[in-house]
Amino acid sequence: MKAQPSADDIPENTIIPNIKPPEDSDAIRPEPSNLFEDKPVHLEVLEELTGQNILNAGQFSLEQVIELCKLAAILEKIEIWPYRPLAGKMAVTAFFEASTRTRISFESSINRLDGKVISIPDGNTTGQAKGESLADIGEMFNAYADLMIMRHTKTEACEEILENLRIPLINAGNGSGEHPTQALADWYALLKWRPLLAEQHKKTSKKLNLGILGTPGSMRAVKSFTLMSLLFQQHIGKVTVISEMADPFGEDVTETLKKGNIDYEVSNDVREHLPELDVIYMNSIAFLGDSYKTLDSRYKINSESPIKDSAVILHPLARLDELDTSLDKTPHNLYFSQAHGAVFIRQALLMSVLGRLNKLPNLNELENQHS
Repeated sequence: MKAQPSADDIPENTIIPNIKPPEDSDAIRPEPSNLFEDKPVHLEVLEELTGQNILNAGQFSLEQVIELCKLAAILEKIEIWPYRPLAGKMAVTAFFEASTRTRISFESSINRLDGKVISIPDGNTTGQAKGESLADIGEMFNAYADLMIMRHTKTEACEEILENLRIPLINAGNGSGEHPTQALADWYALLKWRPLLAEQHKKTSKKLNLGILGTPGSMRAVKSFTLMSLLFQQHIGKVTVISEMADPFGEDVTETLKKGNIDYEVSNDVREHLPELDVIYMNSIAFLGDSYKTLDSRYKINSESPIKDSAVILHPLARLDELDTSLDKTPHNLYFSQAHGAVFIRQALLMSVLGRLNKLPNLNELENQHS
């Protein structure tokens, strides 16, 4: 049996560029090692995800999210490619709806782990354009790959393809449904920024006030972020949803919020709440049926907005003018770090779902080396 490499043999990660912001920018890039310092990764928690479909944010336990983020932080610090964790594994990235960051970050994650990718960047190039059902497409993919990553305009798409799909499915966005891996990227950014959020058994002296600009009922990234927020309720004081709708949640989110123990309110005036918010989560684009809808100027912020000095901003991107570029070089900008970290959190998830955690080097030594 091949001996585990020592920590001294494993170099710092130098092949992923742009870890630090430009010299003239004050945008923040939190240090990943702060998240796993003196905190061993519990791989047995992540092994619970082996072979599972990843369909919604609510399926994760708090422990799974924390361990995925800790593993992602280690992957951000080391060069993992020499260990070829996904060697011999094939993934299909099937995007029946336009995508930049999600598709490319998944494909980057797989390729950097030495897996193989079959990419479908346009659903019109598949049999669906001829009227083929998603169920039949799923049956075919059983023979072609070990994992399917799908984005689709239809909210029911995951349910339809799973009629016949027997390899794991990762939902990369289903209509107005959910985007669970985006929520993982969101919380990975927040846990690096505030590592205390990963402490389950420590009381927070000052709980965070979260502001969510958008409509969870029709914006999938906002919905998944909101649902995953409930896992961290011991660290959250209040959630303020700022939306043009009187009831922005949707029935399933409302039911989940009622079961949780977080104080929440709905408002339609972002200016009223900005000075009290610690985290501002934005997404002004909603996919409704076959078109995109954007929110109006009441939900836009810029460097002149009354944002709390210590507050950070998250945005899953793409953005329009709701998040002004004047904020890009300010200390409020956590959204570029959020996008950068998506590669590593998806690497951690892919290794877990595909049962390749045993390909990792000795994590205990790595934790000590990089702490």
